[in-house]
Amino acid sequence: MRSFEEILKLCEVDLEFHEAVVELESRESGKSEDLIYANMSYMFDAMEQSVNSAINAEFKGRMMEDEARRFERYIARRDVPLSGKFITRASRIALSVSQYNANMGRIVAAPTAGSCGILPGLLFAYRDLYGPSRDMLVKALIVAGGVGEVIQKRATLAGAEGGCQAECGAAAAMGSAALVYLEGGSPEASAHAAVLTIKSLMGLVCDPVAGLVEVPCIKRNGTLVSLASLCADMALAGIRSVIPPDEVIDAMRRVGRALPESLRETSKGGLATTPKGRELEKKIFSEVPPMAEI
Repeated sequence: MRSFEEILKLCEVDLEFHEAVVELESRESGKSEDLIYANMSYMFDAMEQSVNSAINAEFKGRMMEDEARRFERYIARRDVPLSGKFITRASRIALSVSQYNANMGRIVAAPTAGSCGILPGLLFAYRDLYGPSRDMLVKALIVAGGVGEVIQKRATLAGAEGGCQAECGAAAAMGSAALVYLEGGSPEASAHAAVLTIKSLMGLVCDPVAGLVEVPCIKRNGTLVSLASLCADMALAGIRSVIPPDEVIDAMRRVGRALPESLRETSKGGLATTPKGRELEKKIFSEVPPMAEI
């Protein structure tokens, strides 16, 4: 599927967003709809396992401390945190999963490893607080996958090609559309939730300090669940992007191509080249033992 337009046209024929995604995928891949659903069900189980492992894992970062556990302690001290129970729960999960990834834990790229915490943060916080069925969550994951595929085909999901708008931005857009689905919103609302999110992150650079998925990647995972949630609420309220969804993704592609190489995952710009960033990079690579001579 190359467009939201394709998905929404099928939805006009009385299909839900996830059903339209599965039908289009079946047409393109030749796989049965049952197999596509089964594959996504498997991915959901793998994501759940990674969340459970990440929540209980101790993080030993090279540049930062265990921020997920620090945030958990903060949440426990507050009856109602400023950001509310849903966003703080989603952020706690997102921080944990992205830290787990930085420590080489097994995760589901959603859509990439560097942005792996956002979608599970939103889905499993929603599960914990609102109790949807597993089937609904798998369908929400299919909705998210459909959004990711449109972004992949019309723009990119690679930070090296389009900056972090293509990784964390896409993940937040996928999660926002999934939340709308879980809340019973229309397919149109899911599409607009996704692009309201993208519009707010367009041009976000990819600037990993020392080339590692730690700073600023982990904290971006933790914060962007809030934007995804708010854009879902806006779409559910009837707010729509003035620019059509597919045109937003096309603009995202052009912006990504316009970003200089230094801001596309090369660690040659942005936060990676701040004095502190360079200091951390030097420290990390000075600790790496030299390769043994052959």
